[in-house]
Amino acid sequence: MADPRDCVLTVNAGSSSIKFGLFEAGAAPAARMTGLVERIGDGPRIKAEDGDGASLVKRDLTAAEGADHVSALATVLALLRERFPAARVIGVGHRVVHGGVAYDRPIRVGAAEMAELERLSPFAPLHQPHNLAGVRAAAATFPDAPQIACFDTAFHRAHPFVNDAFALPREYYDKGVRRYGFHGLSYDYVAGELARVAPHLHAGRVVVAHLGNGASMCGLLGGRSVASTMGFSALDGLPMGTRCGQLDPGVLLYLMQQEGMGADEISDLLYRRSGLLGLSGLSNDMRELLAARTDAARQAVDYFVFRIRRELGALAAALGGLDALVFCGGIGENAHEIRARVCDGMGWIGLELDEGANAENARVISAEFSRVRVLRIPTNEEIVIARAAVALIGGEARAAAE
Repeated sequence: MADPRDCVLTVNAGSSSIKFGLFEAGAAPAARMTGLVERIGDGPRIKAEDGDGASLVKRDLTAAEGADHVSALATVLALLRERFPAARVIGVGHRVVHGGVAYDRPIRVGAAEMAELERLSPFAPLHQPHNLAGVRAAAATFPDAPQIACFDTAFHRAHPFVNDAFALPREYYDKGVRRYGFHGLSYDYVAGELARVAPHLHAGRVVVAHLGNGASMCGLLGGRSVASTMGFSALDGLPMGTRCGQLDPGVLLYLMQQEGMGADEISDLLYRRSGLLGLSGLSNDMRELLAARTDAARQAVDYFVFRIRRELGALAAALGGLDALVFCGGIGENAHEIRARVCDGMGWIGLELDEGANAENARVISAEFSRVRVLRIPTNEEIVIARAAVALIGGEARAAAE
């Protein structure tokens, strides 16, 4: 029986935020604390709840507490020691965006693995460096606890070749220029929830729309990813808060040849100044755009919805039909107007929405007679990380005992 003091810590370091959680290290990890540091470096805030949803802390951070990811993680660890002084962290699970070709499952991170993951940073420049900074900081704080990486790309590594390759000379595919897909931890959680609450849908053809500041869609067949809107990088597919989504490569040639832009300028444009922010000229926050009355804000939302609808049709074709559509992510879970607009006029694919259930943010939001079921499933990447960390630590312990 596991010691109740034994816990695993989860760290999900994004471009401007850190999600964290403390979980009991039992067979079914239960949350003791979950929280978020947001707006790192620009008015940082922290909030955390206990396992029952009661608030533990909700306040602004000082510049010293949240100036960067290192100081923000130090603040999280101080909160952990203050609120749970008896907890023994026996492992730390990390969301790492890119695992490349080699890593298709969670791993313990040592020096060799860290070097390989550093090599992949150019593939995910907005996320990977922060993910790895979290690994280093946690390792320094808990030197005896294994650091376990859980990869967003791993869920998609079984893609068929046609959904994995670009039509470039084969040498580039062999070098790793492929369609990796991302948000895999979120899709893993949703697939698991479907298997639990609707096994008949899990066994079928499902499109999951992870819609947030980062946005993508994934086609699942029998719970496994067969196609994703994101490709080589987290720029591809749907427009996002500040990222462009699908883009003709000729635009990049134009920016270089005619605008005289270098790699750093183009990277800043595509990752930080495009998407909903770039189209609206106002905000990357869907709540602000829906409340705004400007033409540019309306057009940004229109474009976002149009691309989701277009990718929904494409993924249904890749799956050979559609049995269910699942919304998750910050926008997908909370913006009922966006869900309604995505589903409007989709009767041709067998999809009919229940407007009342949708407005109430119910789990099942499709009409009773809809052939395609539509669900809203709040995602939980942290529990996926916690389960993986507990399983890996337990597996290592069993192997050592044999």
